[in-house]
Amino acid sequence: MGKQSPARADRLEAGAIEAGAIDAGAGGSWQWGSTPKTRRALLEAARQVFTEQGYAQTSVADVVERASSSVGSLYHHFGGKSELFLALWHEHQRTYEEAASKAVARLRKAGETDTTELFCAGARAFLGGSWLRRDLTLLFSSGDGPPDFEVTKRRRGSEWVAQNDILLGLSDAPFDRLYATMLTSLIGEGARQVASAPNRRQANQVIEAMLEYARRLLAPGPWRPEGLTT
Repeated sequence: MGKQSPARADRLEAGAIEAGAIDAGAGGSWQWGSTPKTRRALLEAARQVFTEQGYAQTSVADVVERASSSVGSLYHHFGGKSELFLALWHEHQRTYEEAASKAVARLRKAGETDTTELFCAGARAFLGGSWLRRDLTLLFSSGDGPPDFEVTKRRRGSEWVAQNDILLGLSDAPFDRLYATMLTSLIGEGARQVASAPNRRQANQVIEAMLEYARRLLAPGPWRPEGLTT
């Protein structure tokens, strides 16, 4: 018999949970393994399997087998495959934001006030993280994800633009917003290029190139038509 599709396997597993056929412990009590360790194991297993097989070709069974866990535990902690994928993505985004925020804060603490230097410090940390977590960076830029994942990414991209607006001291004017969007998009595409580099040396070269492009955009500031006021 051929291998079941991931979607069919997941439906069968979900039905088994509803029927009480999975995760029943001694005496019929549920054994969810409801601990941070179990959650961490499932996330790490998901990272491995999703990056190896892609989202569409991965089933819940693939993840729980890699995690040495159970289908019931996965559904208890995350609700399903798509929610697990999104949890992994949100964690990836938090790691990006923490690294960038810490880099900017360190530079400010050292007395730096120039917004170009602050932006580039955050961008360097962001791009460096793209190399360290290149498997996830490529996974989340592959177009292979749950329904509406691209919408979720665009919403998050708008949040990054708003954060860069604040960092650079820009106004809410359309031309300033466009300027921040261009800079944010540059770093976002740079992250994918860094993750695609064949080795660390070339990844570092891409990072330096992206920062140089950012500095060239930052040097003149946002363009405005003559006579336009904000």
